[in-house]
Amino acid sequence: MPNVRILSEESNSVFNQFLSEIRDHNIQKDRLRFRRNLERCGEIFAYEISKELEYAKTEVTTPLGVSEDMLLSDQPVLITILRAGLPMHQGLLNTLDKAGNGYISAYRKHHKDGTFDIELEYLACPSIEGKTIILSDPMLATGSSMVLAYKALLEKGNPKHCHIVSLISSAEGLEFTKKNMPPNCTIWIGAVDQEMTAQSYIVPGLGDAGDLAFGPKE
Repeated sequence: MPNVRILSEESNSVFNQFLSEIRDHNIQKDRLRFRRNLERCGEIFAYEISKELEYAKTEVTTPLGVSEDMLLSDQPVLITILRAGLPMHQGLLNTLDKAGNGYISAYRKHHKDGTFDIELEYLACPSIEGKTIILSDPMLATGSSMVLAYKALLEKGNPKHCHIVSLISSAEGLEFTKKNMPPNCTIWIGAVDQEMTAQSYIVPGLGDAGDLAFGPKE
């Protein structure tokens, strides 16, 4: 069973401030601030995940001598689900700036009876064979998109470890993801909300992250 880390429950920090602003209906009207706050949360997630990565002692030459520093020995691959995942992905990349990058297009294909299927249409990613990957999407509602995205990535290799990153998860979506991801996985969540609507939107959640970041779709 994957390990789960919920940042808002571990300790109080400025992360809570960014999360509250992302949720706030009035602050959401400023798309630039909404995207920047997602980016900030990505930076904090990346810092916390960096504590779990592998390091090696490396000599660094300074103007006055040589310093022995512990540096990342194996850069991860950052992968996000388009389009809503882009701002938080940028935050992860701001911190883990030497990482490889991958992108997956996934969307809900709605049916007349109100149900929907998750459709994956695009995957661009380097090899992940034996690599640590960080797969991010700001919202983990049902968990279906995240699990399908991970399974699609396996055509690019078998990762050494997978870090799942979502800002807000439903309790149901978190349980589904835990049950359907391999043991070599850590799930990082900002906050867990207990409710989900019949249309699979998280309550209280924050709304549609993609629309809030980039404008509504036609």
